Amino acid sequence: MTSDTNSKAGAPISAPMPKDWIMAIHAYVPGKSKTDDGRSVAKLSSNENPFGTGDDARAAWNSAADSLERYPDSANSELREALATRFGLDPARVICGTGSDEVLHMAAGAFAGPGDEIIYSRFGFSVYPIATRRVGATPVVAPDKDYATDIDAILAQVTDKTQLVFIANPNNPTGTFTPRAEIERLHAGLPRNVLLVIDQAYSEYLAPEDDDGGLELARTQPNVLVTRTFSKIYGLAAARVGWGYGHADLIAAMNRIRQPFSFSIAASRAAVAALTDTAFVERSAAHNVEWRGWFEDQIAALGNKGLRAVPSKANFSLVLFEGETSAETAYKGLMDAGYIVRWLPGQELPHGLRITIGTPEEMTGLIAALRKIVGAS
Repeated sequence: MTSDTNSKAGAPISAPMPKDWIMAIHAYVPGKSKTDDGRSVAKLSSNENPFGTGDDARAAWNSAADSLERYPDSANSELREALATRFGLDPARVICGTGSDEVLHMAAGAFAGPGDEIIYSRFGFSVYPIATRRVGATPVVAPDKDYATDIDAILAQVTDKTQLVFIANPNNPTGTFTPRAEIERLHAGLPRNVLLVIDQAYSEYLAPEDDDGGLELARTQPNVLVTRTFSKIYGLAAARVGWGYGHADLIAAMNRIRQPFSFSIAASRAAVAALTDTAFVERSAAHNVEWRGWFEDQIAALGNKGLRAVPSKANFSLVLFEGETSAETAYKGLMDAGYIVRWLPGQELPHGLRITIGTPEEMTGLIAALRKIVGAS
C-alpha cells in the first residue's frame, strides 16, 4: 500500500522525491567546446593535450574495431599489469574506473556516508563536493593560502566525523603544487582511520624532482589512495580511463561498488599502448614547460593591467583579473576572438580564467587578443 502524502511535509506526493543531499549538488559543468553562437574555435577550456593522441595509442584503439560486440574485461587485467610494470606496483592493488572521476566517487562511496565529513581545499577540483554529497556526507572546505592548498588549514578541520580528505596535486583549477614534505606532514597529522586521497591527474607534467611521494605513501600506508588518469598528458580524454592505487583492503572495498564494466576494449588497448610511448609523453611535457613559462611571462608583463598568473605546475594557468578588465569581459572577448577558455564563477573564482596551454599558434594568438582586450596594444 502506498501513501499519497509526503511524510516530511504532509503535502501530496506527485513524483519520486530525491534525497536532500542530492538536491544540494551543483552539477559538474565541463569546459565549452564551441562558442555561444556555435562556432568551433581554439578550445583551451578542458586541459587537453594540444598534440592530440600518440600514434601508438591511436593504432591500438583502432585495432579493437572488430571487437565491438564483446564486453571488455571487467577486471581490466591487461591494463593493471601494464600499470604495475610501468610504475613498479602490485597489480592486485590497482583499481580502474571510467576516468579518475569514478575512482574518486568510489573512494567516497566506500568510506563515507550520512553523518560523515569529507575535507577538501577551497578552489579544489569540483568533483570533490559532488562525490561527497552524492553519498550523503558533509563537505568541509578548508581555507586556501593564496589559491594553494593549506595543510594546516586542512588539519584544523579534522574532527571525529572526518572520514576522507581529498587533495589534488597539482591542484585543479589553480595549478598550484604541494611539495612532498607537506604531503607527508598532512598524512602524519591525520588519524589512521581517515583516508587521504591524492589526486594526481596532472602528475606527468611534473619534473622528477617534484615527485610528491604519493605513490610511495600508497605503497606503504594503509590509508592513502592515489588516483591518476589517461585524459591529460596521454591524450585519451575521450577514452575515459582512470586508475587508483592503494592498500589491498582499500581496493577490495572499492571493488564492491565498482561498475562491472567501465571503459571499452578500445580504450584499454589505447591506454596500454600509451604507457610505453614515452617519446609522446616527453614531448608533451617539454612543450608544456616551455609554453607555460612563456605564457606566465606574458601575463606578468600585463601586471600593470591588473593581470596575475597563479604559479602552475599543471598544463594550464589560472589568470586572475584584479584590475579594470573583468574576467567575464576577457572571457567573452577571447571567445569573440576565437579562443574558448574556462571562466570559473561557479567555483568562487569569478575573477579568474583557467587557460589550457595549447599549441604555439594558439598561445601567441590568445596573448595578442588578450592584450587588445585589456588595452595593452
